[in-house]
Amino acid sequence: MLYFFLLYFLTIIFFAIYFKKKKYLSNYSGDNHQLFSNKKNIPLIGGIFLVIPILSINYNNIFYVLIILSIFTLGFLSDIKVIVSAKQRFLFQIILVFFSVIFLDLKILSSRILFFDSLLELIYLNILFTCFCLLILINGSNFIDGLNGLLLIYMTIVIYILFDNSLLSNTNVKLLFESDGKHFLFLAITLIVITILNLTNSLMLGDAGAYVLSFFVGYLIIICHNSNPNISPYFFITLLWYPCYENLFSIIRKLKNKFSPLSPDNNHLHQLIYQKFNKIISDKVIANNASSILINIANFIILLLAARYPYESIYQLKIISTSIFLYTSIFFILNTKIKILK
Repeated sequence: MLYFFLLYFLTIIFFAIYFKKKKYLSNYSGDNHQLFSNKKNIPLIGGIFLVIPILSINYNNIFYVLIILSIFTLGFLSDIKVIVSAKQRFLFQIILVFFSVIFLDLKILSSRILFFDSLLELIYLNILFTCFCLLILINGSNFIDGLNGLLLIYMTIVIYILFDNSLLSNTNVKLLFESDGKHFLFLAITLIVITILNLTNSLMLGDAGAYVLSFFVGYLIIICHNSNPNISPYFFITLLWYPCYENLFSIIRKLKNKFSPLSPDNNHLHQLIYQKFNKIISDKVIANNASSILINIANFIILLLAARYPYESIYQLKIISTSIFLYTSIFFILNTKIKILK
């Protein structure tokens, strides 16, 4: 198994270098939203290598395998510009997420609000709400993937928090906690390798990687929520607050400015932070990485604080409220000072 790991990781490095040199599966198409931090041709192959360890986590579940492959395929078709329309991508996302909720029996069982919990007991409303949550997570994750390492490191932190608090060991995800831990180790090291290559501008996740990684983490969160009913549901919300709020805030902001919520722009918080760094640091890659690391350090502190009292809903709501307040305040402060590149 050690030789397999080594060969797999060397393969990732080889193809990252080779595809970058040949400009295969390049990220740069000249779209306006790409101009803010990078004009180089970086291969969108991170998702190709990430999907394999994610599939290994629950390979004995045929529905899981088919759904992961379908979500990856949707993202890959977006990466290679076969599906260009944002509306078409979103429609396919809705269909795939709907089937994932049905066939993987994904349910959000409790909000600790009596009236809302009574609504969640209605199967159709539960399906709709679970689909809504997964769609917000997937698209919010794709938004924050605009900086090197931002999504990869954030999701790695979330998985670490789940692992460190022994929440995954109580679930029915069979392979993650087999006695030798090979599948978890495979995923963990792959995330580290891809993150390093992403930070060095050697590869990017692409839509395929962002979709698969965010769906996988959402899947873990939901089954952890179902398998640990004593844990506050707001703890699990806290774990994913950043990409979800990024999406919800962006939707409101774009609608207010009479701009399509499905269209990309350069006015996300991480882009504002990057532009602030880029005024101090002329090297775009260093400014990019510094912005990503700063945001993830802040989120790591937030998630560590949340993990101290995972059973306390009031405590978790305070963490979420404070995080949202800080995000919104920093956004408006930076937005008034920085002229966004159009």
